[in-house]
Amino acid sequence: MLPPLESELLRTFLVIAETGNVTRAAEVLGRTQSAISMQVRRLEEAIGEPLFARGPRGVSLSPHGERLVPLAQRIVGLIDETTVAMRSAPLDGPVRVGIPEEYTQNVLPRALAAFAECHPATEVTVLCGHSRQLTDAIDRDELDIAVVFDWRGKQKGEVLCVDPTVWVTSCAHDVHLVRPVPIAVYRNSDWYRDFAVRSLEHHAIAFREAFSCDTCGGLKTAAEAGLAIAPLARTNIPPSCRELTQEDGFPPVDSSRVVLKRNPKRASAAIASMAEVVRNAFQPNTADGRAQPGGRIQAVATTPERVEYG
Repeated sequence: MLPPLESELLRTFLVIAETGNVTRAAEVLGRTQSAISMQVRRLEEAIGEPLFARGPRGVSLSPHGERLVPLAQRIVGLIDETTVAMRSAPLDGPVRVGIPEEYTQNVLPRALAAFAECHPATEVTVLCGHSRQLTDAIDRDELDIAVVFDWRGKQKGEVLCVDPTVWVTSCAHDVHLVRPVPIAVYRNSDWYRDFAVRSLEHHAIAFREAFSCDTCGGLKTAAEAGLAIAPLARTNIPPSCRELTQEDGFPPVDSSRVVLKRNPKRASAAIASMAEVVRNAFQPNTADGRAQPGGRIQAVATTPERVEYG
């Protein structure tokens, strides 16, 4: 019967896999080389297979070692996450958060849910709205923090990411080839007039307003159905749609900043912790910036502003 796996052995294995050298791993872990070698032998005995191939300049992963790396990372990561959650001091008091509609089906709700699970004593209230609503709510002391979009560079706050708005069309339709091209637009939107329409006019692209709505979801529906092309964030393009690029004859619309605004009248450990959760949610973790489904908090650089009424 094989002995059980130990998490410390997996930690040592991961360090060796990263450094490719037992001596270097011993330095990183603050242990002797013989102790590290002994741990490797114990782990290989528990696995029942060799994990490294020894060479004159160090070690390389065997096929079994390659298979073990992602599993060991998951195990060690879960242990570390559990340790932090159980040892963290409980946070209490209310936290009021504002988020745009673009994120109600994306990574940020999972981040907020994870925060609530780790800090059940904290009352979290979420307001979903467009940037002007959220900024006004901050000014009226109705929110503690808010994620807003800034395409003019005038919003004060911490810049979380920059993500371009692009014209989007259905993969199953060629509506972008029609002239005048039908477009989906926000009603009563300064941003639509100043950026979306202007990008078409500057490139002499004839257009007509074929679909209007007040929500990002409406624009996505119009694009998916092939009713019109729509201006959407690159990270918010539906799977059944694609970006219209310069090769298609369409320019980008804007490159808005995503900004985290704080209420200067409010400060607490709970608010600071929530701000950190939101900040982490916007860190890129994929090649194309898209959120990954399921699991724990996923990092993603997300959507710039689409709606600004006035």
